[in-house]
Amino acid sequence: MTDLTIREARADDLEAIIRLHEEDELGSHGDLWSAETWPAYEAAFAAIARSAENRLFVALDGEEVVGTFQLTFIPNLTGRGALRVKVESVKVKAARRSGGIGARMIVFAEGYAREQGARAMELTSNKTRKDAHRFYERLGFARSHEGFKKKL
Repeated sequence: MTDLTIREARADDLEAIIRLHEEDELGSHGDLWSAETWPAYEAAFAAIARSAENRLFVALDGEEVVGTFQLTFIPNLTGRGALRVKVESVKVKAARRSGGIGARMIVFAEGYAREQGARAMELTSNKTRKDAHRFYERLGFARSHEGFKKKL
């Protein structure tokens, strides 16, 4: 894994990114790369690319996409106007998990967020993902809030 690089995602990475989400039964939200679904993913990718507050990244081992995550920067009035960053959609290729890729992605995300002026990083993780919770705690995240979601 010495060849691991992390960079902003490009349009030609889109299928590989969605394939990572397909592997995750719990967190896939029904994601599936197909002729029917790719236009919706292309539209979402374009919206992320246009947004000054969002960055989508891929982790590459050589030329293979082995991980992905999204950062969303949130200006906030509390904390004396502290900029926060939310980490979303963290995925590592199933066959490559537990090899340090996820940790390298999060360390990269922290550095990038600091460079952009963020003073706090947050994420949510499904309550059933015990291994993921231990992973995030090892990286210094604390369970500080209870999260809520509502489908619209």
